[in-house]
Amino acid sequence: MRFVEDGEWFADCPVVLDFEGVRVEICHWKFDELSISWDTVDTRAVITGWQWSEFTPAWSSADERLEPFVGQELREVSLLEWRPSGQDLADGTIAVEFAFDAGRFCIANGLDENSIEVGDPHPDFVRHQLGL
Repeated sequence: MRFVEDGEWFADCPVVLDFEGVRVEICHWKFDELSISWDTVDTRAVITGWQWSEFTPAWSSADERLEPFVGQELREVSLLEWRPSGQDLADGTIAVEFAFDAGRFCIANGLDENSIEVGDPHPDFVRHQLGL
């Protein structure tokens, strides 16, 4: 989702990924809550009733950070658990990682919003691989 006025990404709304018609929706909120759903968000719907700011959110079909992965076959999905060596407010939060031949990215908890991180995860993440 992006703002109509300036094209900026709206990190508070779900990240919707389409895998040949099967969509996964990921949304982090608060400091430790994560929602993962399938095929529940209608990205064709017009967003109404928005009064949080002077900007208007709208669904977007592209993100430049994810362009290298478009059309690639998904190879692996993992949950990444943040386990830093020292005490950290984000300790125990979960990111969802997607691996392709072109590389990997994850949708992480940006402490009350979504964060898209491309490349290998930070070494303080512990990977829990899921079966495909």
